[in-house]
Amino acid sequence: MSTDPHVASPELDDDDDARPLPDLPPLPADPRWRVEHLPLLTAFSFALMMCAASVGFLSAGAPAAVGAAAGIAVVTVSYTMSTLVLAWADTVRPALIMPLGMITYVVKYSLLGVIMAFVISSEWPGRMALGWGIVAGVLGWTAAQIWWVARLAGRRK
Repeated sequence: MSTDPHVASPELDDDDDARPLPDLPPLPADPRWRVEHLPLLTAFSFALMMCAASVGFLSAGAPAAVGAAAGIAVVTVSYTMSTLVLAWADTVRPALIMPLGMITYVVKYSLLGVIMAFVISSEWPGRMALGWGIVAGVLGWTAAQIWWVARLAGRRK
């Protein structure tokens, strides 16, 4: 019998691997902390959507109101999707966070690029408001999440 580790042993099946599995870190006791900010940020996004739709309506009519609200909705769905995918990956196997996060971001920004290319090439009167809604949604969501993290850090001191 050969002692070379690179030579297949007749005792092992083709599906069995003789190498030991790596030690994985234990999963957190309560995984809900990964998504506990979503209700607040969703409520914030809804309020921002109503404000943006009002400003859009008062400045340029119904198409701008729809565009501004749609821009904030795009950001809200996008950020929520990222949060849920990363939270799920962290509960299943933390090593999945990076690959799934990268795939999620590639898919999100590809879809956003397609949406923006379609909207820009159209003659829809709400296209500028949609762009400004996306900017407002990104800035608003980011600010609200920074506030949440700062509040959480202050609570744990």
